[in-house]
Amino acid sequence: MPTISMFYGILIQMFWDDHVPPHFHALYGEYEVLVDIDTLRVIQGSMPRRALALVLEWAACHHDELIEDWKLCTQNQLPRKISPLE
Repeated sequence: MPTISMFYGILIQMFWDDHVPPHFHALYGEYEVLVDIDTLRVIQGSMPRRALALVLEWAACHHDELIEDWKLCTQNQLPRKISPLE
């Protein structure tokens, strides 16, 4: 489970050969959400509102990179690191 970014205690991960739709996992303490890359909607899970807002802000800024990482993962290749939210 490669971690592609980390900021403010939030880990962003993407898994090889994961199910569609294209998505990433965001972990914050005991919370986890799966976020659809195209719509930026939470597919599954929950986390505190402020943490989720940071995740969605980051994802909006890095949409193209997330799509590229998803493509790499579907080919069983290591996704690239993406810069954290600053």
